[in-house]
Amino acid sequence: MHQKYKGKNILITGGLGFIGSTLAYRLVDFGSNITVVDSLFPDYGGNKFNINGIDGKVKVIIADVRDEQKMNEFVKDKDIIFNLAGTLSHVDSMKDPYTDLEINCRAQLSILESCRKFNPKVKILFAGTRGQYGRAQYLPVDENHPQCPTDVNGINNMAGEWYHILYNNVYGIKACSLRLTNTYGPRHQMKHSRQGVVNWFIRQIIDGEEIIIYGDGKQIRDLNYVDDVVEAFLLAAESEKANGQIFNIGGNPISLKDLIGLLIKVKGRGSYKLIPFPPDSKKIEIGDYAADYSKIKSMLGWSPKVSLEEGIKKTFEYYDKNKKEYWQ
Repeated sequence: MHQKYKGKNILITGGLGFIGSTLAYRLVDFGSNITVVDSLFPDYGGNKFNINGIDGKVKVIIADVRDEQKMNEFVKDKDIIFNLAGTLSHVDSMKDPYTDLEINCRAQLSILESCRKFNPKVKILFAGTRGQYGRAQYLPVDENHPQCPTDVNGINNMAGEWYHILYNNVYGIKACSLRLTNTYGPRHQMKHSRQGVVNWFIRQIIDGEEIIIYGDGKQIRDLNYVDDVVEAFLLAAESEKANGQIFNIGGNPISLKDLIGLLIKVKGRGSYKLIPFPPDSKKIEIGDYAADYSKIKSMLGWSPKVSLEEGIKKTFEYYDKNKKEYWQ
């Protein structure tokens, strides 16, 4: 499986981050020539330890994807680009909308321009987000659901995604977007809660802290273990049918209360309490979300394989072993 990756020249932006580094591990096994680019900005999730064990098999470049001249060089001679660099925080995007705009819009357009000028034959995969949909008008949410983001991050990700589809349609740069939901698992940043609640809950349980849930805890989130998400990117990158397409990724919908109950069950300890939503969080809360991923299942044969309980167990085991690399 995935024999097409042997000997391929691959660039991963955000490659020292959560999904990018997990992808790098898989590609090393396939015999790919891998270059990862990461800014290593504090709080964004990049961590050199994420490629521990494969660092000698991966070329690492510390650079900002907003640097046009450097990106012009980085995209040359690449067969595939996994474009995972971006900011994820809904709250941060409201407090600092211009940085979110620079990274999630302008930098995406700049990368595509570099490809158009210096490597128009490349295949590029974009990481979209369920935040583009905003509050769900119906469940499960399919790719035709209206996009009405509740925050700046969702709007900028919409634009970033459509730049990729536009360049596919107009310039023939093969592009595909995967709209991700809540991805969890090893190598996620654990310093703050602004990029994913699941891993933050896991940290709190490991630290013996009481988990705080806003609202009644009945809000539904759709969860994917990182290995399943990486498999979706790999399938989309090697399939010509994916060019110009947008796919939802999803699989394990669960309420926050039930999720925490499962975390406590797997770990054997933990506690939580419910509190009212803070005003700033309430304004951008999306409510229930569950993805319809039937399109990618029918076109590419993807479906999630890792159960929620199994994924949570693997995640606890990873951080119990490597806590000092992520808590600092």
